[in-house]
Amino acid sequence: MREGEPTTCYLDGELLALEAARISPLDRGFLFGDGVYELVPCYDGVPFRLEAHLRRLRHSLAATRIPEPLDAEGWAQVLDRVCRANGGGDQALYIQVTRGCPPCRTHEFPARSEPTTFVMSSPLPPAGRYADGVTAVTREDPRWSRCDIKATALLPNVLLRQEAVDEGAHEAILHRDGRITEGAASTVFLVRSGELATPELHSGLLPGVTREVVLELAAAHGLPYRTRPIPLAELRSADEVWLSSSTKEVIPVTELDGEPVGRGTPGPAYEAMRGWFAQLRRQSARGRQP
Repeated sequence: MREGEPTTCYLDGELLALEAARISPLDRGFLFGDGVYELVPCYDGVPFRLEAHLRRLRHSLAATRIPEPLDAEGWAQVLDRVCRANGGGDQALYIQVTRGCPPCRTHEFPARSEPTTFVMSSPLPPAGRYADGVTAVTREDPRWSRCDIKATALLPNVLLRQEAVDEGAHEAILHRDGRITEGAASTVFLVRSGELATPELHSGLLPGVTREVVLELAAAHGLPYRTRPIPLAELRSADEVWLSSSTKEVIPVTELDGEPVGRGTPGPAYEAMRGWFAQLRRQSARGRQP
């Protein structure tokens, strides 16, 4: 599949062309943002860390009290069907589940409504696309307190990312009460004096699957790390700053708020992590994911 080509999606039990997919204007995902989502990268047609992604999806569904439409085996089958229908290879598979389409608009949960289940595919950006570094800006975090739910209501994230883009930056790194939370669409790491750090998990940030992978790789290869509160001032004085996400893996921030991070180039810890991640990606593509 190449960018811009027609794609096949899954909607409520059937495969169809993306341009032919239709939902009701009464769908609660459309009216209220009453839904959750997940994004699973696939390498050579093999979903990466599928169990972890489905665990996070189940958490989001349970937290919003949306019935889970498929079990783990069902999700695996649907993702495989969509991936194969779009030619296999490297893809990003997007899952969205909303509370469904009741006959009228009410704020309370409808008495009867089947979830709307949607899966689509898009090209996965090539690994290493941002290896030379990106720029970021810092912003106060105005979002709600349940960012551990991967909800479709992402307007604050959209506005924050656009503020970054308006300033010529790649990402907005967010802080609340003087401490880093996460990026508008990423997890934040820093390296200082040879130690990797990232904010500890709490309800104000998303438990990133790639975050989990990075910490596992650090442990496996002897890179010291801690999860702890990170003051904004410490981020500004870090030797290295990284961002991670499911589609971009790990990328270095080389400029923050117009100032260089460290020497203004990707640091040695990042280069090591990039190599470890590439090895893990190759293992996954061969179906030997640990």
